[in-house]
Amino acid sequence: MKKEKYNITGMTCSSCSAHVEKVVSKLKGIKNVNVNLLSNNMIVDYDEGVLNSDKIINTIIDAGYGASVVSKDIINNEKEKSNTKKDNYEQSYIKKRLIISICFLIPLMYIAMYHMIYDFFNIPIPNIINELFHGSKNSITFSLTQFLLVLPIVYVNRNYFIIGFKRLLKKSPNMDSLIAIGSLAAIIYGIFAIYMIGYGLGHNDLKLVERYSKDIYFESAGTILTLITLGKYLESKSKKKTSDAISKLVNLAPKTAIIIRNEKELEVQIEEIIVGDIIVIKPGSTIPVDGTVVDGNSYIDQSSITGEGIPVEKRIGDNVISGTINKNGYLKVKATKVGEDTMLSQIIRLVEQASNSKAPISKLADKVSGIFVPCVIFIAIVATVFWLLNGQSFEFALSIGIAVLVISCPCALGLATPVAIMVGTGKGAQNGILIKSAESLELLHKIDTIVLDKTGTITQGKPEVTDIISDLHENELLKIAASLEKKSEHPLAQAVLEKASKNSIDLVKVEDFKVVLGKGVKGKINGKFYFGGNVKFMYDNKINLNEYEQKANTLLNEGKTVLYFSDEFNVIGIISVSDTIKDTSYKAIKFFNEKNIDVVMLTGDNKIVAKTIANKLQIENVISEVLPQDKQNEVSKLQSLGKKVAFVGDGINDSPALVKADVGLAIGSGTDIAVESADIVLIKNSLLDVVTAIQLSKAVIKNIKMNLFWAFFYNVIGIPVACGLFYMSIGLKLNPMIGALAMSLSSVCVVLNALRLNTFKAKNF
Repeated sequence: MKKEKYNITGMTCSSCSAHVEKVVSKLKGIKNVNVNLLSNNMIVDYDEGVLNSDKIINTIIDAGYGASVVSKDIINNEKEKSNTKKDNYEQSYIKKRLIISICFLIPLMYIAMYHMIYDFFNIPIPNIINELFHGSKNSITFSLTQFLLVLPIVYVNRNYFIIGFKRLLKKSPNMDSLIAIGSLAAIIYGIFAIYMIGYGLGHNDLKLVERYSKDIYFESAGTILTLITLGKYLESKSKKKTSDAISKLVNLAPKTAIIIRNEKELEVQIEEIIVGDIIVIKPGSTIPVDGTVVDGNSYIDQSSITGEGIPVEKRIGDNVISGTINKNGYLKVKATKVGEDTMLSQIIRLVEQASNSKAPISKLADKVSGIFVPCVIFIAIVATVFWLLNGQSFEFALSIGIAVLVISCPCALGLATPVAIMVGTGKGAQNGILIKSAESLELLHKIDTIVLDKTGTITQGKPEVTDIISDLHENELLKIAASLEKKSEHPLAQAVLEKASKNSIDLVKVEDFKVVLGKGVKGKINGKFYFGGNVKFMYDNKINLNEYEQKANTLLNEGKTVLYFSDEFNVIGIISVSDTIKDTSYKAIKFFNEKNIDVVMLTGDNKIVAKTIANKLQIENVISEVLPQDKQNEVSKLQSLGKKVAFVGDGINDSPALVKADVGLAIGSGTDIAVESADIVLIKNSLLDVVTAIQLSKAVIKNIKMNLFWAFFYNVIGIPVACGLFYMSIGLKLNPMIGALAMSLSSVCVVLNALRLNTFKAKNF
């Protein structure tokens, strides 16, 4: 399966995005397709053995839209940059259209309603107005002037007609179709009225002249087009703010960097850097790639990536992240990841991926959007015919039909979810929380059980040797133990190696090395087999524990982890290791308990160690002595009880459990995050980010529900009112111009409501 992103042009409302999604999903080989109206792009999963990008693009073009494949390298993608320029141009173009429309609408409205203005203020109409426009004798001047003034408004907003009728002919009408039909109907009727006025004047039928002089709808057409353009302009400005988080992330990467080649400092474009290059990072400059410090030390401001407020000290051997800022020192960094492989590119890609995904809550809106416009056109026709059959004038029935067309707003429905998702995921990225999909963001607020891996999640994950007990000399046992553990990647093995390094112990060669997952290691040293691991491993190999088992139990009661080391027959010594609990773990678990979220600690450690840590943290549910491959089963057991389970782990050893959980959260730091298996990636090594993620999820879903409510409520109330449902009972009839204003503002309100998420702050603990 292949995943590709496409830019889509020509979409103006949710009916457009629904149509694009519908035609693409029908293609053979398509697994999944998500079209995002907000960012005008599409994510497609398809079988490249059956389908290719050219076929997908041609299908979209045949549907009446434009499409192109987007490069994966977001930071250096020139097409993306040109699209940004295009967006800016389009916003500027809408602004020009709006200014021209207003300039002609003001005199149009004045001429159409001058008598109402002067009557309202109870002042006489100026003579020049009387001579030019007042009375039946000036009806042609009065109506023709309005027609001439509305023409420039129609011309500058001609895209509504071009796109609207194009969509109508392709049997996929959209919002532009509604505007085009409504405003054109008003203009055509106005032209018809001019002819009737001319006929009345020619035949001296002044009643006919007076009747049609009062029913010229040019000002309605001009107002509708101008107000819709005003709404589009406000919407485009607001929508641009929703993508600010991504834009800020993209702008974090510098355009150039100083590298050392042939012992000379050269300034090159960032895309020219290759893995292995040595980059000079001066004070105040931004780090262009992921790398390792090879010279110097400094403090790095990582707040833009991890959300940490305090700069982090970096020395030789430490990793640095692209997009972070060198505060004071002079550094030389060896590039380890460049271009689309950097952490910054990865973050941007995840934020965009989440923004383009759809939350389950949006499915109803998608279904409605797909049939919305045809239904509105049908309702407008039925309402017009109904009022004609009920004895109302054609002018009355026409105004009802136009009002129905212009008040209906599929945009509000289409924007309700994506704007909130985009702002929410962007806000998450600013806090070091990378949300891979809208679905995981929605599910997170429903979680009632959190399963926490112990090592590296609750604890520091960097245990230290606390006790060495052996009949041998301490360094002799350490030499055997560290030599055995050298090839192991287990955190406890690293603690033994660090202790041996501190004691300046030279390691010896190990032959026939073997790792027994979840139990220990074994190997041959100087022709003799040695074993290292937990007590089960000793039992499995029938090793005599002697007096060491009692000593080990004493250490275990203190909450320490014990490693046994033996030759082929007897234990030769034990080494105890302790891993400290993070300060943030206390606060996070307290939050979970207060919110009635069940906390389960999952660990491979023995029951005594696990219970000791659990008691300190007030965790009631503890599952200990679990092998890595069994963690998934423990998650499944909880799900079988009807629990909504989130699993929090390091994202590497815990991959099966992360995938199995309803929401998997990988907790880690820097570039070591395993993003493939987790639904949500937490850049900082803190459980408090899980708390922040839950709070963010609740805030986003609350915002989406609010948006959907108002979008549905607006249409459910607005369309019946426009149809004249309350006209017979209370005389309420909606003016088409008021309908156009309401339609324009509905989308703007949805976007502005979503922008409130930018004020989100995690509650203090």
